[in-house]
Amino acid sequence: MAPKVLHFVTDFFVYETAKSVVVKSWSVGIINRFVQLLIILYFICWVFLHEKGHQQRDTGIEYAVMTKVKGLGYFNNRVMDVADYVVPSQGASSFSIITNMVITANQTQGSCPETDEKFNCTTDHDCNKNNSSNIGNGILTGTCLIDNSTNSTGMCEIEGWCPAEDDNVSGTPMKEVENFTIFIKNSIRFPLFDVTRGNFPSSLNQSYIKTCTYDPVRHPFCPIFKVGHILKQLNQSLDYITKRGGEIGININWKCNLDYDVENCKPKYFFTRLDAAFENSKASKGYNFRFAKYYQSEDGTEYRTLHKAYAIRFEIIVSGNAGKFNTVPFLINLVAAFTSVGLATVFCDIILLNFHKGADEYKAKKFEEVSEIVQESNRPYQGSQASIKALGKSSNDSGTFSIGRQELEGV
Repeated sequence: MAPKVLHFVTDFFVYETAKSVVVKSWSVGIINRFVQLLIILYFICWVFLHEKGHQQRDTGIEYAVMTKVKGLGYFNNRVMDVADYVVPSQGASSFSIITNMVITANQTQGSCPETDEKFNCTTDHDCNKNNSSNIGNGILTGTCLIDNSTNSTGMCEIEGWCPAEDDNVSGTPMKEVENFTIFIKNSIRFPLFDVTRGNFPSSLNQSYIKTCTYDPVRHPFCPIFKVGHILKQLNQSLDYITKRGGEIGININWKCNLDYDVENCKPKYFFTRLDAAFENSKASKGYNFRFAKYYQSEDGTEYRTLHKAYAIRFEIIVSGNAGKFNTVPFLINLVAAFTSVGLATVFCDIILLNFHKGADEYKAKKFEEVSEIVQESNRPYQGSQASIKALGKSSNDSGTFSIGRQELEGV
């Protein structure tokens, strides 16, 4: 019993290694080193330097945004301030600056002709077939109103707020919006690392903020953005966007490497036209919405002023992530790098076994065929196909066969 236990222990504490075949071929050797170099460069340049594979990353950014618009302009000979053209009221991360309006004043509940050309008619039948329409200014009564003095085409009658809105009547767009400014106050937090940052340093004084405007080179941390500068960055026409409206995104991106000083964690700003996909649309262009202001006369009659507002809608979009060195992802990617270097050997084996002139000789050295399993044999080891002495050369490494360059001529 004791000899068997001892035999098991001695067999257990042994080291086994694979037999190696050294191929002395310039072409295969160059391919092998080149592929290994590519794999190493990929892990160093892309995985570790670009993708920061050695860091633990926090993508669950928490943020808050506060905005404030300032500026004065003219619309229909009226001075407009922030209370007139900013919707909703100040402070939201999504807001609109009204640049043009269609105003329909003194509307009251009653009956009146439609103003949309889609509701032209010659008989009541023309209006009855559109009774289910919901694109008009009121509910169709089914009556065609024709001016008998002119005998022209009439308009369908509606019941609702009258007179009906007429889109063809609009004022002069407020071009002063070009000089309006937007103040953006953005704070963020990476909860995984408990890091809190703001989009401008606390060292900035009030006098600087009142006079500066954002510039990516000269004033990269100024939180005041000029609307005209944003439109210029997007190559947008001031005349078109003030007349028809549009949607613009202000992207604040935080990409922080916390292996360095936290003071280096700073935002970058990007501007995008969010409705660019509909710029050439014939069905819907720009951006507009409606709102009304309601009044009541002394006799109790309710009336309103309807506004169809064309506006530049701004969306503040905050994104980002932070990374910091961590042993676990570093070791995982490091082991993956060392393991991937072995792919060069697999690639070279494919070449040697399938496309090389000396493929048969390489196969004879690399593989050993066993015809049957012999459990016990007193005969000395006779070798295998890999021990062909005619072409085999013993190398300095035990168990390694070397195939010379002359033997693989033509590689």
